[in-house]
Amino acid sequence: MRPRPVRVFLAIAAISLLFGCIPEGPSTKEAAPTRTPAKLAPRPPSAATTGDAAPTEPITGTFEDDFERDALGNDWLALGPAWKITDGRLCGKGARNHGVWLQRKLPANARIEFDAISDSPDGDLKVELWGDGKSGAKGTSYDDATGYLAILGGWKNTKHVFARLDEHGDDRLEMDVDATADDERLLPVSQGQPYRFQIQRTDGRSVEWSVGGLSYFVFRDAEPLSGEGHEHLGFNDWDVPVCFDNLRIVAL
Repeated sequence: MRPRPVRVFLAIAAISLLFGCIPEGPSTKEAAPTRTPAKLAPRPPSAATTGDAAPTEPITGTFEDDFERDALGNDWLALGPAWKITDGRLCGKGARNHGVWLQRKLPANARIEFDAISDSPDGDLKVELWGDGKSGAKGTSYDDATGYLAILGGWKNTKHVFARLDEHGDDRLEMDVDATADDERLLPVSQGQPYRFQIQRTDGRSVEWSVGGLSYFVFRDAEPLSGEGHEHLGFNDWDVPVCFDNLRIVAL
């Protein structure tokens, strides 16, 4: 009589135990299919383009924002409802010195460029530089700013001003607007005209402001505003409708 297959298998298993191995028995399970690793979803563009979360580390190369989207996104902190994206521009009206702050941090030395447009004969184009990124005026007078202020056509288009911490401060630099002047810098802001601002600091101390390639002021600060509490850019406004566009920041 031939030995049954089960007895043969048990005999082989018993012998195998002596040598430290057990043979695999017959299996009815199918082999598991080989899995291809799942592909990671592509990383979304920065918040400056899509409104997704954005890092807040200092800018080390170049940061740009053309505002070609529907919402501000997490790169920006608006201190009130006055600020919104309109037709590919960052616009505000009636902000009453409660601006909109870029949350990306400025290095101590940087070149900042952008277009500024006033849709009013009153001008009043205002930007804050090296501020704290979160504060606005606590009263009707902006004497408690946290950075430098560059104001083109302020006070109903009568003055161009560069100030430190207080737009009414005794140490501010100013020009009186004159619509008949030969010096283009003294002319009032024209309604609807884009003005290309450039503000830069290269030595950690002197802030230079030019508009359309014309130098307006160089503010040499004995106690420069930089470091914690002075690392942000903000656009601001009092009452008139204004817009900003084509922001470019280069670390120097």
